[in-house]
Amino acid sequence: MDLFEHTTAEHQPLAHRMRPESLDDFAGQAHLVGPGKPLRRMAEARRLQSMILWGPPGTGKTTLAEILAAASGARLERMSAVMAGVREIRAAVDRARAAPATPTVLFLDEIHRLNKAQQDALLPHVESGLLTLIGATTENPSFEVNSALLSRARVYVLKPLDEGDLVAVLEHALADDRRGLGQRRLRAATEVLQRIARAAGGDARRALGLLESAADFTWPEGDGERLDEDALADVLGHHASAFDKQGDAYYDLLSAVHKSVRSSRPDAALLYIARFIDGGGDPLDIARRLAAIASEDVGNTDPRALPLVMAAWDAYLRLGDYEGQRALAHAAIHLAVAPKSNAIDRAWKAAQAFVREHPDFTVPLYLRNAPTRLMKELGHGSGYRYAHDEPSAYPAGSGHDCWPEDLPYGGFFHPRDQGQERRFRELMEWRQALDRRADDDGNGQEEES
Repeated sequence: MDLFEHTTAEHQPLAHRMRPESLDDFAGQAHLVGPGKPLRRMAEARRLQSMILWGPPGTGKTTLAEILAAASGARLERMSAVMAGVREIRAAVDRARAAPATPTVLFLDEIHRLNKAQQDALLPHVESGLLTLIGATTENPSFEVNSALLSRARVYVLKPLDEGDLVAVLEHALADDRRGLGQRRLRAATEVLQRIARAAGGDARRALGLLESAADFTWPEGDGERLDEDALADVLGHHASAFDKQGDAYYDLLSAVHKSVRSSRPDAALLYIARFIDGGGDPLDIARRLAAIASEDVGNTDPRALPLVMAAWDAYLRLGDYEGQRALAHAAIHLAVAPKSNAIDRAWKAAQAFVREHPDFTVPLYLRNAPTRLMKELGHGSGYRYAHDEPSAYPAGSGHDCWPEDLPYGGFFHPRDQGQERRFRELMEWRQALDRRADDDGNGQEEES
């Protein structure tokens, strides 16, 4: 017999051997498989509906599909969207038609990789009920799965396993004589298992893989073996918090940075920036986000904010990554501690909305350019008052407010009562008073206080 023809259970990876065989053995996802929860109710009723399981790696998507198919008595067709095409989908459809008495569940791993033609080939058979679809994806299905297919499948979100769930998975693997490491009488302190769980980052498959690797670095103890902290060092090494740079986690972390700075939480901002960079994110994406925050969330309450961010950006490019990261941290802390205002963002959005409502207004003649004699004769620039020749460098009066005559006035910028914007507000109110006085008596000028 060919040595490679048959793989015994003992040569299978521990994570494969320890796959749960029922929902009662399933770790985590209590919001889906706990008593009275939707997937538990489906399994108990032996009636599956098409669904998409969305969650990070190692949270049990494939295992759930197998358990649900078995519980419903359905025949399971397994496919990976990386390898499957329209031909493979049609072959699965033909097999389902050939066995009408037995329901067919089609499990499509990485369903987000199906192109439009492949999704269209699948749609009518899901709609007719010939196939019950269980798709698995690590990507947001609302972006990656077309709306027609998405409307026929319920999306269930799987969460990363927490430390307690992962420790329970590891303890079960250590105790299981049939599929796990029980026959080795391997002992490990709870602190050791907790360290493995933390390194696994919510991924049960990774946690079991780390345990299996660590089992090669044990010490004899009594009638068994002992796994201690020292043995983990070579196995765990430096654990980078990697993530898919095209996936949701990338943008979730950038969002967390932005919202932490906006909420004036410097420690949280540094946490998410460190996580982002440690996972392989581009530090310049942090610089870009901080530059946006400087105008959007700090604005004129601290006019130094934007120049400081641009200086940090330049420092990163000049110093290199190691020292440059400190410059980005410098800028993030400044923004987080600075007083906050979204007055600039609100003013700009209001101006954009106003222009969309009034797209055809004309520029007042006194503001128009007059580079030629004809333009001057037509009145371009006539009546313009040069601000620097006016008292306090302000041409007072509503007749010189630079606003188009054919438009209702729209006030966009409303400074807040904090930071430097308080001074901005005082200046604007002072100038408005000069306008009113000028309109009343033709003078209205006084020295700026």
